[in-house]
Amino acid sequence: MSTQKQTHTDTHTPARTGGAAGAGRASTTATRLAALGRAELTLLGRNRNNLFIAVLMPLLMIFLMRTSLKGVDEATLGIPLSAATVIGGTGTVLLLVVYMSLTSSLVARREELVLKRLRTGEATDAEILAGSALPGTAIALAQCAILTVGGFTLLNADAPTRPDLLILGMLGMIALLVGLAAVTTSITRGVESAGLTTLPLFLVSAFGSGLFVPRDALPGLAADLSDLLPLSGVMEFVRAGWLGTAQSGSLLTAALNTVAWAVLTGWAVRRWFRWEPRR
Repeated sequence: MSTQKQTHTDTHTPARTGGAAGAGRASTTATRLAALGRAELTLLGRNRNNLFIAVLMPLLMIFLMRTSLKGVDEATLGIPLSAATVIGGTGTVLLLVVYMSLTSSLVARREELVLKRLRTGEATDAEILAGSALPGTAIALAQCAILTVGGFTLLNADAPTRPDLLILGMLGMIALLVGLAAVTTSITRGVESAGLTTLPLFLVSAFGSGLFVPRDALPGLAADLSDLLPLSGVMEFVRAGWLGTAQSGSLLTAALNTVAWAVLTGWAVRRWFRWEPRR
């Protein structure tokens, strides 16, 4: 029995380490992440549902957002329609591609015992999660780049005023969404239910963190409560990156919000993330 187990484990070693041992190279974090990312990208290409969520759904959502905002007065939005589209589109792309797609992917790998087998190799827990998120992250960043260029070429939006804040907000949002995806798997029993378990965060963020409805358009109490939502901090950085209107005080509040949610999410992942199915 132990011989069979060892043989089974060995067959997965090259996939995890990228064949580094066979090529005479020492396994490093970079090689392990690259191998995990390549494997996950291959599996993503074979899953039509996840591929649709990652590639086509964000574009569809941005089109729907643009259409729905046309009937809203810019005075109500507080910002130009084109700016609202690109800011909300950036958050929507990251939420759909990184969070929703990764949640479904992690659940599928857990149920297939892939995550359990990966833990027997050299990759650390953090590397396994990061490697699983790499394909979605790359796709999301590519789509955000296209959205950024399209924003000021097709939608007549101004170019980002503070690209540094925009990039910082996007990277912070990606890191937070990877953790939130891992936490969400703890209440997701199967791939079929991933769409339901990820829906609450999507809806709350869409209407409370400035994705579909700019937070300036919310009434007083709702606007105050929206400051406490998980993605409100990073979306403030995205907004500041595009518009350059944020004050140092609001950015400090946004940073504290992001750090607090990052710490809470990290603790929740350690506490509740499951590496194998419930039996």
